Amino acid sequence: MLERLRGLLIGGRKNLFDPHIHHQLALVAFFAWVGLGSDGLSSSSYGPEEAFLALGHHTHLALYLTVAMVLTVFLISASYSQIIELFPSGGGGYVVATKLLGSTPGVISGGALVVDYVLTIAISIASGVDAIWSFLPPEWAIWKLPAELFVVVGLTGLNLRGVKESVAVLMPIFVAFVVTHLALIVFGLVGHGGDLSHLVADTAQDTHSAVQEMGALAVVFLFLKAFSLGGGTFTGIEAVSNSTAILREPRVETGKKTMLYMSLSLSITAGGILLCYLLWNTHHVPGRTLNAVLWSSITDSWQVGGWHVGHWFVIFTLLSEGALLFVAAQTGFLAGPATLAAMAVDNWVPKRFAHLSERLVTQNGIVTMGLAAVATLLYTQGSVKILIVMYSINVFLTFTLSQLGMVNHWWTSRGHDTKGHWRRRLFIAALGTLVTGGILVVTAIIKFTQGGWVTLGVTGAFVGVCVLVRSHYQQVRGVLKSLDDVLTDLPFPTRDEAPELAPDGPTGIVLVEGYAGLGIHTLLTVQRMFPKHFKNLVFVSVGLVDSGQFKGTESVHALEEKTRADLEKYVELANKMGYYSEYRFTLGTDLIEELEHICMDLQKEFRRSMVFAGQLVFQRETVFTRALHHETAFSIQRRLQFAGIQVIILPIRVWEQKKTA
Repeated sequence: MLERLRGLLIGGRKNLFDPHIHHQLALVAFFAWVGLGSDGLSSSSYGPEEAFLALGHHTHLALYLTVAMVLTVFLISASYSQIIELFPSGGGGYVVATKLLGSTPGVISGGALVVDYVLTIAISIASGVDAIWSFLPPEWAIWKLPAELFVVVGLTGLNLRGVKESVAVLMPIFVAFVVTHLALIVFGLVGHGGDLSHLVADTAQDTHSAVQEMGALAVVFLFLKAFSLGGGTFTGIEAVSNSTAILREPRVETGKKTMLYMSLSLSITAGGILLCYLLWNTHHVPGRTLNAVLWSSITDSWQVGGWHVGHWFVIFTLLSEGALLFVAAQTGFLAGPATLAAMAVDNWVPKRFAHLSERLVTQNGIVTMGLAAVATLLYTQGSVKILIVMYSINVFLTFTLSQLGMVNHWWTSRGHDTKGHWRRRLFIAALGTLVTGGILVVTAIIKFTQGGWVTLGVTGAFVGVCVLVRSHYQQVRGVLKSLDDVLTDLPFPTRDEAPELAPDGPTGIVLVEGYAGLGIHTLLTVQRMFPKHFKNLVFVSVGLVDSGQFKGTESVHALEEKTRADLEKYVELANKMGYYSEYRFTLGTDLIEELEHICMDLQKEFRRSMVFAGQLVFQRETVFTRALHHETAFSIQRRLQFAGIQVIILPIRVWEQKKTA
């Protein structure tokens, strides 16, 4: 019953061997714009508001803000289009910083990205609920936080079904937002078309008066403060470069097309809203978002036959705005697990974050992002004011490191660019570094005591954990390398004929991963413990398909060939030791389940069989070591013992001083 319920909620198993599976799951540019661009587009619901309110009564500066925001959107988009070209396999800011600046900037950028995507989910959902609650009775405010938590749980379950399924379900919301906001912005600008003609002259005159009143330096500081606090407008632009692995081939062209859609839609929406604030003299009203106030002003005269259609259009717009913010949380659920998977491949986080579920999604990453978002909402009580401060710092840390990496790349590779394109690209990356770095510094200083310290502290703690995880994996790798060095080159006599199968003889089923010291140690231990007892040996392995291999049919076939080649080496070694041997293997995403199926089948074929599995055993067993390593041997032992199949675990001891026995 539980399995049927799980299948109903999450969906059935995807066929890993379908040659068209990657093509079917990958997103075309439009769907990528919906799934990844919604984060950037939805930031127009809070970014322009933060910037405009920071101006105080000097609202004339909003015209400069509009120009600066539009230019910054296109600047960052152009820089990240270069990143997509250079790193078409994805990974975004983490991979860029790692490859171009080194492992330390890489893990800082990766840690900042992961925390940022948790905050993306939290702030998107909190802002969405705020938008919907703008037209609900004030006494309903007590239900805002429970509603936010409910949405997080719902989106987590939706993403467990698959990337394309989740995007397709949410697409109508995205289209509704685009249509309603474009209509209101156009009407808002046309409605004050007469004011547009002398807006520049009035702005210049007001600015001159402000300079005389406050001083030029104070005006510049006020503008930079508002520009920096509105930096949330630019968040989400980096998501495409982080998630190119889920894009339809050719990925570079699809990614650049998606970036174009994102930059155009975000600049028109954010810039248009800021201009409308200025033209309609919009002011903050307690309990309502600035957008809600603006939309009400624009539609106040909309009536058809005495029916106030403007009021209902505003309600529909706010609903679409709130719902799109929920869609924007998709960026956290798509790009966050992708970043964790890339870091898992490099051993910064537990390797299980790179594993795929039967629906071919990084299930562990999705669930982790959902749980972290719940914790964040509980800590902040769903306050957008606090979340937006926490949110803006990390995204600009990643922006700055990524573009600094591109500056380093174009400068060091300038001698190889015969066409001279490196100068233009270096200029874009350098200018982007200065802009995003400036926003980062200003935001961190101004908002440090208002919640920014929490983001910096959490990011620092996460990076610290990453360093500990990688240090542990490096220690274990050293132990296994010593085994490889000793055991992979053992001399054995060559036999003229391979031993023959003994159908009724005792058979040892040896679980191995790859041709390495761990598997050879298991084989030698079987020989030492049971000398001349087993007549047959069967080596069993599962080619584990994770996010690193699931990039197309070619990658899966390459994994299949490698798994087969490793098993053939074990068979050759066992033959030299005097055993008849063969192998069995499959590819899959669930290691334990696949091993169980193969062993059950072998038990029917070889009645007198016994399973052997090697397992790393640490001198000090802790929650930390258990979280970082699969206890495959113990799990398979628990599953097979009730089927009457004997499983013997052969330990590989890992000492604190790297002594192995």
